[in-house]
Amino acid sequence: MHLEGTVLVGPDFEPVEGRVVVADGEIVRIEQESVESDEVILPAFVNAHTHIGDSIAKEAGEGLSLDELVAPPDGLKHRLLRAADHGEKVAAMARTLRYMESTGTGTFLEFREGGVDGVSALRDALAGEGVGFGERAIEAVVFGRDDSDVLSVADGYGASGARDADFDAVRAATREAGKLFGIHAGERDADDINAAMDLDPDFLVHMVHAEGIHLERLDDRGTPVVVCPRSNLVTNVGVPPLRELAERTTVALGTDNVMTDSPSMFREMEFAAKLSDLPAREILRMATVNGAEIAGLNRGAIEPGADADLLVLDGDSDNLAGARDLVRAVVRRAGHADVSRVVIGGEPVVPRDD
Repeated sequence: MHLEGTVLVGPDFEPVEGRVVVADGEIVRIEQESVESDEVILPAFVNAHTHIGDSIAKEAGEGLSLDELVAPPDGLKHRLLRAADHGEKVAAMARTLRYMESTGTGTFLEFREGGVDGVSALRDALAGEGVGFGERAIEAVVFGRDDSDVLSVADGYGASGARDADFDAVRAATREAGKLFGIHAGERDADDINAAMDLDPDFLVHMVHAEGIHLERLDDRGTPVVVCPRSNLVTNVGVPPLRELAERTTVALGTDNVMTDSPSMFREMEFAAKLSDLPAREILRMATVNGAEIAGLNRGAIEPGADADLLVLDGDSDNLAGARDLVRAVVRRAGHADVSRVVIGGEPVVPRDD
């Protein structure tokens, strides 16, 4: 298959008029030539931090603090998850997966509560078990928790935070298994950041309250950070120092809890861009190639040999027509209504009739 239009090529998203040629799930080549198409072709998004089990309780908990909402074991989220049966959780997550596909996300990094059973519920949602529509193409990188056996079924371990438990043993287990270890840090305050960094994680999540000493440690170690600025604002913990983090390490974007925010990378990019005034190309990297790099995946940039996970926008939509800077327009104004096609693994998944 091939896609024609203005292609945002490579990790710098250079606009090239032409086509992307795809075969066997891989980008074979980019051909530069004049074409009759207004479409804009970019990498599908990599949402680098989600909790989609929260899909059972969207917009619950107004006015609650962060701890009251999500702190284990008895935050509202955890109580609602315990009260929901397997089928309810699978159906709710399946709808969120479908929404993420339709808004251009090809891969997501999920911190999955509930141990082995929680991972199983997500796998069932991906397979379309009992939900009335088909298997999803979107790829999950699943970080389990809450169970010593979860590494047998998950892609890694997603720790809640260094103040919640001693994670030395599970960190050693993930390293021995050759799997990834991520941990929340600096979301409520700075008190748990050093302890989280002492675990030598593969990445940190949030870092809202990173202080000078933590930024120096990031500079020394290069530990990647996933930021979720919309979520942090909603839970009233502040917003991450995006520019300072980006100057020191790889930064990726995530949408965090579906309870509090829709898993739309368009919304996350726009908010992050306007919050930080970082260059649009840097924000788009945070939404694509940087998350893929954290997960060790071969996607997030349009270049030969990369996985063919692609998002096609209608460059002649009422929203995007007349854009003088395409990358800036994609980051700061594009949205769900501009999506023309989504390709994951070389196969079109949007438009799709479920």
